[in-house]
Amino acid sequence: MNEIVKSDNTYQHLVGEIAELLAAARTKVAHEVNTILVDTYWQIGKYIVEYEQNGNEKAEYGSNLLNRLSEDLTRTYGKGFGRSNIFYMRKLYLSYQNSGTLSHKLSWSHYYEILKADDPLEISFYTKECAKEQCCHMPVNVYCEDSALYEVRMSDDALDIKINNQK
Repeated sequence: MNEIVKSDNTYQHLVGEIAELLAAARTKVAHEVNTILVDTYWQIGKYIVEYEQNGNEKAEYGSNLLNRLSEDLTRTYGKGFGRSNIFYMRKLYLSYQNSGTLSHKLSWSHYYEILKADDPLEISFYTKECAKEQCCHMPVNVYCEDSALYEVRMSDDALDIKINNQK
């Protein structure tokens, strides 16, 4: 009887070790997939901007490019290429023109929410705060929807950011 209990405890230990290994591997895979996805969407944004500008310093406005891309990419690759997603891929590139400045602590969902801000200082602030806090999707929504959560004051030689914790 004692041998059965010992075997059962040893077996449960084995199952626990395998479960920990699988959980760690899944977390690592999810992180790698998110990193690749953000990098790919940044590159798509770059292609769009380069296509729009066609060698010129500025793009022509009023084109139907994003709608057409959305339709064609959705038809070919399925979900994930709605006009708003394409728009934010483009904005991702425009906001982080050096891909090395992207934080790989953040997922595409984080960037999608952060890029809803129009002010480059806001975008930079939210990116740094979310990477520092390693916040999940929900706090980013809260940050971006309530711009009263922060105050930015610019002087001649400094940028002062104050976070308000009141709602």
